Amino acid sequence: MMTEMMRSSKRAVVLLSGGMDSCVCAALAARDYDAAAVHISYGQRTEERERQSFLAICRRLNIYDRLVVRNEALRAIGGSALTDDNIAVPELQDLSATHEIPVTYVPFRNAHFLAVAVSWAEVLGADKVYIGAVEQDSSGYPDCRPAYYEAFNRVIKAGTKEGKIEIVTPLIAMRKAEIVSLGLELGAPFDLTWSCYSRQDQACGVCDSCMLRLRAFASAGVKDPIPYVTEGQHSIM
Repeated sequence: MMTEMMRSSKRAVVLLSGGMDSCVCAALAARDYDAAAVHISYGQRTEERERQSFLAICRRLNIYDRLVVRNEALRAIGGSALTDDNIAVPELQDLSATHEIPVTYVPFRNAHFLAVAVSWAEVLGADKVYIGAVEQDSSGYPDCRPAYYEAFNRVIKAGTKEGKIEIVTPLIAMRKAEIVSLGLELGAPFDLTWSCYSRQDQACGVCDSCMLRLRAFASAGVKDPIPYVTEGQHSIM
């Protein structure tokens, strides 16, 4: 009883996209804090499906304080396959021969997300903002590197009333398979998550995000519980 009372007195905001990594982050936040979850739609191809996942994960994890925000700027700016229908979402094998940042990178996206989460944390009196950024086994996005969050924490310290809010990235140094294993330990509802960049009915299984996810579950020795089209199920073999 005392542990529950202590836990409920501390607040944290978690950025919850509805994907695998953010779901594990939400499970961690809900375990240790009175968690509030924020979801930001930005005109991405699968925004409706991701929002469904956000709401379902919150219900499963008993996160009652929820904020859903729509960011119009990122789609208007474009420059990403996730927000511009004229740029095709590449398959992972198309990316393997290059070290360039893929076209699925949304320019400086996480800064937009963090700004919303930190603003809400300040209003709620939360001192932690969780984000499921991952550097290992990832697409190589520049706003998923530890140095980025170290710099952002300095901005928060200088630019908020009390300067006490901290962004935490508990998954950033973990391999994807390790994240799956941690999620299973926590009871994270992977069956409710969505990671596909291009489809909302069944995951394509061939985009960058799907392939990284499928490999993670295979490496962890468990079956990914979300539906994939036939091609995606065979592409990992």
